[in-house]
Amino acid sequence: MKFRQSLRRTRMKMPKKNIIDKIWESHVVRTESGAGDILFVDLQFLHEVTSPQAFEILRDQKLDFLFPERHFATIDHSIPTDKNRTMWADKKTQKQVEKMRENCKEFGIKIFDVGSGKQGIVHIIGPELGLTLPGTTVVCGDSHTATHGAFGAMGFGIGTTQVSHVMATQSLLLKKPKTMKVDFFGTPDEGFSPKDAALALIRQIGMRGGTEHAIEFCGDFVRNLSMEGRMTICNMAIECGAKSGLISPDEKTFEYLRNREFSPKGNLFDAEVEKWKAIASDDESEFDLVERVDLSKKKPFITWGTSPEQVIEIDEPIPHPEDFSDPAEQKTAEIALKYTKLKSGTLISGTKIDVVFIGSCTNGRIEDLREVASIFRGEKVAKNVRTIVVPGSENVKKMCIEEGLDEIFLSAGAEFREPGCSMCLAMNGDFVPEGARCASTSNRNFIGRQGKNSITHLMSPRTAAFCAIRGEI
Repeated sequence: MKFRQSLRRTRMKMPKKNIIDKIWESHVVRTESGAGDILFVDLQFLHEVTSPQAFEILRDQKLDFLFPERHFATIDHSIPTDKNRTMWADKKTQKQVEKMRENCKEFGIKIFDVGSGKQGIVHIIGPELGLTLPGTTVVCGDSHTATHGAFGAMGFGIGTTQVSHVMATQSLLLKKPKTMKVDFFGTPDEGFSPKDAALALIRQIGMRGGTEHAIEFCGDFVRNLSMEGRMTICNMAIECGAKSGLISPDEKTFEYLRNREFSPKGNLFDAEVEKWKAIASDDESEFDLVERVDLSKKKPFITWGTSPEQVIEIDEPIPHPEDFSDPAEQKTAEIALKYTKLKSGTLISGTKIDVVFIGSCTNGRIEDLREVASIFRGEKVAKNVRTIVVPGSENVKKMCIEEGLDEIFLSAGAEFREPGCSMCLAMNGDFVPEGARCASTSNRNFIGRQGKNSITHLMSPRTAAFCAIRGEI
């Protein structure tokens, strides 16, 4: 009888689970009735803008880091990107950087500072150093922490108070997100990039379409991308309201991580790979919501308004407010068109630009800069168009120099600057002048994001490079 019961149990089908459920369930420390789950956090990244108050909370409450070895810091948001790192936006930003160094020294936290060869944008240095690993939970006081999901990790941004909670307890009280699968299918036109795919999704479901969800990105388009391309798509998950964006790990993931500085080594790495394979979503696993995005013959996308969802293909006319059925969207479109000084029914192609920004945690990786260099080679950026190229890390900058990309940028008339967030959010002294129009590879085009009354058009590095040469979209 016991044998028969045991046999029946072995024949029972195990439930099919997606990667989101697998990671979440494996990190639950305790479930609080009516309040959510206490979730263990494997790794926290710190930067100079959202961490000072968190350090102060520890001091005020006489607390310390529970696991200091699970926290890594860098300087990226406020640090100047000029050659000598001296052109501070103001005394506040300089103080933020100085305080970060002091705090890390006092609490014994590893910091990747300027000149270490490892400084850079937090979401770029984490993967390139091998700190971001499949199946882990990753947090940072930065909304684009979803970037780390490209490696099959669950990364999400948190607030300053939560940063202090992770410092002291290595855990957070959170509500489990709903699960969403985004399936990209179809073959787009030549020149279509991961950034364009992300914008296509945001256009389809809107800025709130992923709210309360963690998204797994799937489909042949995603599987055929490099790890850099996958990071770009996961980076933009937050722009459709998602908590996280993930891609199940595969051989590309494992090869990228092999021999990275902080990755497991030797036989231990091979053993971890077997565990990482099990993290991937099971075939036919279920999701709360499934969204299919048809990329067939899609052309590069460019934003026309003041949010990432206000986006069109390069050869589409700028929409009329009445094209939208929702009165709120109509009003938003009217405001956006007035701000961006564009005319409905016309093509955005041919619109004059003043600035081109190539960089950010979305598109500041070596693959992005190689593509830009391939377009700049033998060309000149248009007169009166300031073009800045900002590598995402000191390592990316080093590779650019070794490959001669820096010389291509400079010969074309572009500026090649030091690593940092730079003009993405315009808090370090790099900004778009008032009233100027910028072709940007960053992730947000909100009003004033890149400078007071500045106008931002989001696009891929490839599209931005052509804009720089032509002087127009």
